[in-house]
Amino acid sequence: MTHYNPQDFEHLNTENKSHTPPNIRDLWQTPKTLFNKLDKEFNFTCDVASSELNKLCERHIDQEADALNCLWWGAVNWCNPPYSDIGPWVDKAAEQHKKGNTTVMLVPADTSVKWFKRAYDSCNGVWFISGRLSFINADSQLPVNDNNKGSVLLIWLANVPSTNFNVKLIDRSEFL
Repeated sequence: MTHYNPQDFEHLNTENKSHTPPNIRDLWQTPKTLFNKLDKEFNFTCDVASSELNKLCERHIDQEADALNCLWWGAVNWCNPPYSDIGPWVDKAAEQHKKGNTTVMLVPADTSVKWFKRAYDSCNGVWFISGRLSFINADSQLPVNDNNKGSVLLIWLANVPSTNFNVKLIDRSEFL
């Protein structure tokens, strides 16, 4: 019988693997065309994972305010969380959903990570975006075209049970 060392398989774990330099990994801005289209549909009141440079709503919660440990001010929240640790943001959005708030979250389309199952089980919508998005460098406001994964919108709708659920595929060209 062959015995395997679990360390031999660590390279197969895709959780939190990124080739983006750590100093900018969590500072990407959502493409404004995508945000604007979603804002027309949802009417966002707060950007809950932002900085002064990359905020997309007048009301926003930055790193100093610590969105994971404070009340989310908006009834309809936009969230493009730090991709280095998405799980706590999924948990916070699910908590806010129970409090009657809507959250739309943009994350990598990676069903192999632990947080994806928690999101899928707690939200009302999973909208996959075909193709890859070019996120914006918040400092330069220029698009960066080396995104190596697709994206998905996770949607928790206020006062709608998570059993009322939809999955769909959105063509990226709708946002360009």
